[in-house]
Amino acid sequence: MPEPTKKDDGQPEENVAPVSGDAPSENSVEITPKEAKVATKDTEVIVTVTEPEAAAAEAPQPQPIIIVVTEIEPVEGEVTDTRPIVTEPVENGHNEPEPTRAEKLVEVTEVKEEEPSTSKVPDKDDDVTASTPSPPPPAENGSTPKKLSIDLPNDSDPESTRGRKDSVWSLGDGQAPEDIDKQIDSPPLSTLLIEKPQGGSITVGGDISFVAKVEAKDLLRKPTIKWFKGKWMDLASKTGKHLQLKESFDRFSKIHTFEMHIIKAKENYAGNYRCEVTYKDKFDSCSFDLEVKEIPEGSQSIDIRSAFKRSSEGQDDAGELDFSGLLKHREHKPEETPDVDVWDILKNARPDEYEKIAFTYGITDLRGLLKRLKKTKKEEKKSEAFAKRLDPAYQADKGGKIRLIVDLADPTVELKWYKNGQEIRPTPKYIFEHKGTQRIMVINNCQMSDDAAYSVTAGEEKCTTELFVKELPVNILKELEPVKTTVNERIELECEVSEEGAKVKWMKNGVEVPTGVRSRYRVKSEGTKHWLIIDDASKDDTGTYSLMATGGTSQAHVQVDLKPLKILMDLQSATVLLGQPLKLNCEIYPGNVPGRWYKNGQLVQPNDRINILHKTKNHNLDIESCTIHDAGDYTFVPEGYTQSLSAKVHIIDPPRVHLEALNVQDNTVTIVAGNKLRLEIPISGEPAPRVVWMKGERVILDTGSRVRAETFTDHTCLTIDVTEREDTGNYKIVLQNEAGEDTACVKVKVVDIPDPPEAPLVTDVGGDWCTMTWEPPRYDGGSPILGYFIERKKKQSSRWMRLNFDLCKETTFEPKKMIEGVPYEVRIFAVNAIGVSKPSEPSKSFIPLAVTSEPTMLVVDDVTDNTVTMKWRPPDTIGAAGLDGYQIEYCIEGTDEWIPANKELTEKTRYTITGLPVEAKILVRVKAINAAGASAPRNTQHSILVKEVIEPPKIRIPRHLKQTYIRKVGEVVNLVVPFVGKPRPKVNWLKEGQPVEQSISIRNSDCDSIMFIRKAERKHSGKYELSVQVENHIDTAMLDIQIVDLPGPPQAVKIEEVWGNNVALDWSPPKDSGNAPITGYTIQKADKKTMEWYTCVEHYHRTCITISDLVVGNEYFFRIYSENMVGLSESATATKDSALIVKEGLQLKNPQYNDRDFTEPPTFTQPLINTFAIAGYNATLNCSVRANPRPKVIWMKNKIPIIDDPRYRMFSNQGVCTLEIRKPSPFDGGVYICKAVNDLGEAQVDCKLEVKGGFTFFELMKRGVPLHLIDKYMNESKTSEKSESEKKGSN
Repeated sequence: MPEPTKKDDGQPEENVAPVSGDAPSENSVEITPKEAKVATKDTEVIVTVTEPEAAAAEAPQPQPIIIVVTEIEPVEGEVTDTRPIVTEPVENGHNEPEPTRAEKLVEVTEVKEEEPSTSKVPDKDDDVTASTPSPPPPAENGSTPKKLSIDLPNDSDPESTRGRKDSVWSLGDGQAPEDIDKQIDSPPLSTLLIEKPQGGSITVGGDISFVAKVEAKDLLRKPTIKWFKGKWMDLASKTGKHLQLKESFDRFSKIHTFEMHIIKAKENYAGNYRCEVTYKDKFDSCSFDLEVKEIPEGSQSIDIRSAFKRSSEGQDDAGELDFSGLLKHREHKPEETPDVDVWDILKNARPDEYEKIAFTYGITDLRGLLKRLKKTKKEEKKSEAFAKRLDPAYQADKGGKIRLIVDLADPTVELKWYKNGQEIRPTPKYIFEHKGTQRIMVINNCQMSDDAAYSVTAGEEKCTTELFVKELPVNILKELEPVKTTVNERIELECEVSEEGAKVKWMKNGVEVPTGVRSRYRVKSEGTKHWLIIDDASKDDTGTYSLMATGGTSQAHVQVDLKPLKILMDLQSATVLLGQPLKLNCEIYPGNVPGRWYKNGQLVQPNDRINILHKTKNHNLDIESCTIHDAGDYTFVPEGYTQSLSAKVHIIDPPRVHLEALNVQDNTVTIVAGNKLRLEIPISGEPAPRVVWMKGERVILDTGSRVRAETFTDHTCLTIDVTEREDTGNYKIVLQNEAGEDTACVKVKVVDIPDPPEAPLVTDVGGDWCTMTWEPPRYDGGSPILGYFIERKKKQSSRWMRLNFDLCKETTFEPKKMIEGVPYEVRIFAVNAIGVSKPSEPSKSFIPLAVTSEPTMLVVDDVTDNTVTMKWRPPDTIGAAGLDGYQIEYCIEGTDEWIPANKELTEKTRYTITGLPVEAKILVRVKAINAAGASAPRNTQHSILVKEVIEPPKIRIPRHLKQTYIRKVGEVVNLVVPFVGKPRPKVNWLKEGQPVEQSISIRNSDCDSIMFIRKAERKHSGKYELSVQVENHIDTAMLDIQIVDLPGPPQAVKIEEVWGNNVALDWSPPKDSGNAPITGYTIQKADKKTMEWYTCVEHYHRTCITISDLVVGNEYFFRIYSENMVGLSESATATKDSALIVKEGLQLKNPQYNDRDFTEPPTFTQPLINTFAIAGYNATLNCSVRANPRPKVIWMKNKIPIIDDPRYRMFSNQGVCTLEIRKPSPFDGGVYICKAVNDLGEAQVDCKLEVKGGFTFFELMKRGVPLHLIDKYMNESKTSEKSESEKKGSN
């Protein structure tokens, strides 16, 4: 097949397999390409396939888009369509997969067939939706709906289908029409759509709605949705009285709902629709089908072929939902194909060869061709009007002529010809001829618009055919020629093709050449010649250019080189005075070559001071005002050339003293006495000037000890190591060089810092602040006081911390952010223009204190008929003053009087207010009290009704008490059973229906009951019943306690037989098993000579054994200990007689024994027990079975065998069978069966597993569980809870 044509949005067009129409009893469905794997699972979709008659297409009238934002119920449509189900390819050629959810099942409910209803014949003026080719007409024996069962899997796409390139979705090598009964793959799970529109079926004139829902939980804005019919017809432009698009948003569920309503549907509305949703880089789409059934009553004389029109040019129904005219031309193979009948080839070919045949012979509409091919296989009913009908299809070359011939049985009958349902009138293009009973229509100069469905009517009968127009490939007659030129020249590439007005494509290095308005490339065509023009060539235009036509490709290489460089005027070196403009210029050829300027190897960039100009041959570098840094070597480098132009620039400058750098008023420098003065003054001059410092008539030398002058490259410096009052005066600076002279004066003033202020006074103290005042210092140091610095420290610390970094202008200050309960001291510094004074004396110490914050989380703990118990949490902030206690107050609702509930402060965070009137409503508040006072109160938000609330009792049995509680004799038994209920429930313990013994201590509280046995005895074993009662409400629970002890010794240990070096022993189990099963025996032997006992066998399970490997000639005694879960019995039972092992040479006649038959059918020694599991935590089911030979163990859930399920693990060891359920969910609950089978029989045990702590309805919906499974789970949960409550009530 040729490459699929592309839509504007980049999605490929697909070819669709035809509808099977061989016989009424068979319908075929063609689905995805061969890459899609078939994977079916549990659920089933029932699709009703009917064959309705097609109706004539109607002309649309554009209407405004109606958008109504409402909350609506989703509408489910019936899926009925005769056309194949086609998976829509999306961007990048594959559907986006959604993460696989193993537990998710997809199920489509039963489809109901609607009752046919009558409706009026559609008017031509009605608006319609976009239409694709309509389904084929029904068979002559009537249309009977057929149902096709398709299993849809819930898995996502397999790995093989991900990331593949765009492909054409057609028959190809995929399913043949006869393989339609095979299972069908489903599209991948959606990434945006949580509810997809479903296909439906309606009668003519009926209404239907399609609903799509998008969850907006993770979306920042509304997604974009588009509705299409067919492949690219956007339905937004077709809205009107027959089509409405609506959208709404539910703020609670965060779901966008998009609806498409089709009103008063017509027959040509049937077809395939698509819904596309985009959000940023996310994309999702869904295809669905609409079938429009014709009203059975009354036949309508409408041409069935009108639904298969190919173009709407010049027809009355232009604007209908027909988009085949928008198809782009596909490229064909350039080689010429022989003139053959493609129709006959397709009839005799296999389905997997259709694509190859269509590609070979230039067939562009394979879908329509295959549809008509299948329809031709039907046996046509013998016509009374036509002696010879039209052939099923005809083929003609573009520009050729075709003759359509029918033979009439009755030459007098009136004959009419139709094209796409529109009657054809005689024109020079359409010529009608009569030859006897033959009626001929000749179509001259066939064009692509003539590729359509044609029909002819004779009275009440009609026969149809299809005309396929084959477009010839465009061949290249004159090849492109290589071009070699230089920059700025004009390039023309010329090529000649075989057809005028043919569409061609220009490429450069394999990429299509842009030919827009602002493009450098111009494309021109005249007749069969085509040109690509580049007016101003550049070096980037070098490359391989090609012209692509449907019949071939021509290419040529274009080389663009630079022109040789000529220097017309070189750069000239220059000497410029500092601050004067600098101009550098040169002339080169060619003049349009740009270049770059460099200074000392660094690129020069233009700015406000530097201007770079290029005008034809001239290149100028202009500097408005030169600086010292502008001196250097300048180079101009033409772009693209290796040659460069260079020149040197020198800058000269008279000397100058820059006193403005001192940034002092009147050039006066003030210095504190005793400090070092280093006065640096910038100077400039080229070459460097000579500097002289003078005070009065005295020259200051650079060799002075205390006062000296130094000169550097860019500044001069006056240094006075220790300033004195005598250093005050005017200092003169003299600069000289060959370019001139400059002088300047600097005044030095020596001053001092102010005296420290007096000690400050602290006038007020808060929780973390205080207020302080002070007096100004007595002496300001000869300069006005500018402000003050304040410092503080903890009394026990020596570290002072400054409180203000901006000077305080006033003589008061308020320090903040102090720690409560910590004593502090403060001091002051005075600041003048000279500096900071010494600190003042510290103030007297003071301690900040503050009240606490309000209590938190005030709630009601308990309410009775005359008391209210409140509890709260301590304040978030208590402070250094601590917390003395709480004051509780209450107020009767309707009054303003707050009554203290406690006379003395309480330190607890729980208090019971007593003496309250019955059924009164009160408000409560709590205050925190400390040394600083009472905090802000914490009030209850609502009034409290003084009336006790009855809460039914509920016993919450701990998990370890739900099974048998086992303890050894003498151990402590301490069982705590919590419960809830109000008022305080009455608790009662019973053992086997009788009150418990006095030796068992029972302690009850408001929330639990404790059974305590200091030293457990065997008699304490049994079933205990705990009952909790509140008035008429009661709840009970059963506890099974088992006290175990050491077993007694075995009975009747005797020596059965002695032979060789073997002794056979036999014994009976002990009378006392210790209230626990006997787990084994320990057998010991002792030589009669030494009587030292040695262990022969441990943990032996049987009551008979043979001891081997005894020493010949010795005489042995044997004893046996019994063992249970507690340990070995305290004593052992020994044999009364000894066993003598006879020496060699003695003959022992062995008695004859019959072999014991150990085979037995399976028997469960420990059954399964009903178990409760917690969702998300592993659960195990255990049982034990005895059988010989070893049985086969089968586990079943709800009578269904568990086979190869990764959520289950099965173990079998020494007869103990275990089933482990990994992280069970509510769906894992049910009846589990363990079945053991061997040759002698079978046995089984079962139990019920209930999973607690499951998911809510919302969580199940969020996880994507189908609604019917959610309903089933919720009903089972309610049933189990109800049965448990009834069981407890009966007890």
